[in-house]
Amino acid sequence: MSQTPRTKKISRAEWAEDADAWKGHVLGDRLDSDVCILFYATDETGKGPSLHVHPYDEIFIIRRGRARFTVGDRVIEAGEGDVVLGPANIPHKYENIGDGPLESTDIHLSRTWIQTDLEDPDAQ
Repeated sequence: MSQTPRTKKISRAEWAEDADAWKGHVLGDRLDSDVCILFYATDETGKGPSLHVHPYDEIFIIRRGRARFTVGDRVIEAGEGDVVLGPANIPHKYENIGDGPLESTDIHLSRTWIQTDLEDPDAQ
């Protein structure tokens, strides 16, 4: 007996914020899935998502460049191909520490994107 898989396709034009950058997102309901996917990109050294927390795990995949993550009390440097876990309910942030672009794919283990931004004690 043959089964039809629950397959979805979302074109780049539907999720990308910019035709040239890997930046945008796909929420779980669009995929009929329990994950959200965020694509992040910046060319600016020192830039990245500010301190925040989610009630679910988040997985970061560095596609290009180098990043410095702060996850709770830990500081982790990651480069192309590295995978970093941000556990549920642990504040985290990351920034571009390379001379060139940083691109990451961030997988939120939730059907919806739930984020609480926090005041960063390191912010100047």
